[in-house]
Amino acid sequence: MRFNTISFLSDYGRADEFVGIVHSVVRSLAPEVRVIDLTHDIGPHDVRAGGLALARSVNHMAPGVVLGVVDPGVGTDRKPVAIEVADGQAFLVGPDNGLLAPAVAMVGGATDAVVLDNVEYHLGGDATTFDGRDVFAPVAAHLCNGVALHDLGTPINPALLTPGLLPISEVGPEGQMHAEVLWIDRFGNVQLNVDPDDLASWPDAITVEGGRLKRTAQRVSAFSDIPTGGVGYLVDAYGLVTLAVNRSSLAMELQLSEGDDVTLWPAEVDPRAGSVVSAVSLSSKPGPGSHPAAGPGSSTTPSTERPEDPSCGHP
Repeated sequence: MRFNTISFLSDYGRADEFVGIVHSVVRSLAPEVRVIDLTHDIGPHDVRAGGLALARSVNHMAPGVVLGVVDPGVGTDRKPVAIEVADGQAFLVGPDNGLLAPAVAMVGGATDAVVLDNVEYHLGGDATTFDGRDVFAPVAAHLCNGVALHDLGTPINPALLTPGLLPISEVGPEGQMHAEVLWIDRFGNVQLNVDPDDLASWPDAITVEGGRLKRTAQRVSAFSDIPTGGVGYLVDAYGLVTLAVNRSSLAMELQLSEGDDVTLWPAEVDPRAGSVVSAVSLSSKPGPGSHPAAGPGSSTTPSTERPEDPSCGHP
């Protein structure tokens, strides 16, 4: 099978020439193939964020090859792989570090996979630090040109590939739900690892505690339904619960980062429920992008100021 589309995601950014070089390699080997840039603004080395972005996108991609490169282990013994899904209807190419696993799961699992160890289909040279150029881009192009998967390398049982590890929300003994921030989009909306069905029996008002503040959120169906100064929760475009404010950044207001813990209660059963209350001294989870905990000299008065940037909005 031949394809005419490669969907490309990376943490390369746009300041350097890396993305352009990958495009050029593909163009030289498969000139009729179009490369669609999903994003190259994944945080450097953030495999988790890259995997989540691929999972959010995969069901909406054009048929073809997915090229994912967030590869902090480049040059080590981590395996470069190509994964077949849907019995050859599409392929995912990238490092075996968990980056591709969430997307593979979203489309029903892998039907075949190979380790990309046939150098005949790589660019020549001794470099070991730019597999996006030297291994993954040429392999993606060759797959589009109709090269058989097993010609590209040694078959591997898909069950032996590195899984993607995603957090699961859970309900505590007092009925509270412990969740995690999966994603914060450019508008500051906060996506949680919460299925809307888990909140279906909850009241329209819930208490949200995370970052440094606690707020009451109202169930809404659109961003513009959130009252000025209020917080809303709704089902987002990817089918998960998202917290938001109207035309501003909830992540900024609550000082939340991806990976932070958030606790939810039905407002009617939370004895501490209310609107904005005194700040709590919560620290964010350790890891990239985490924010410092409130410490000596820090203000304990919650800010109610809203950004004045008129360009803030929602999709």
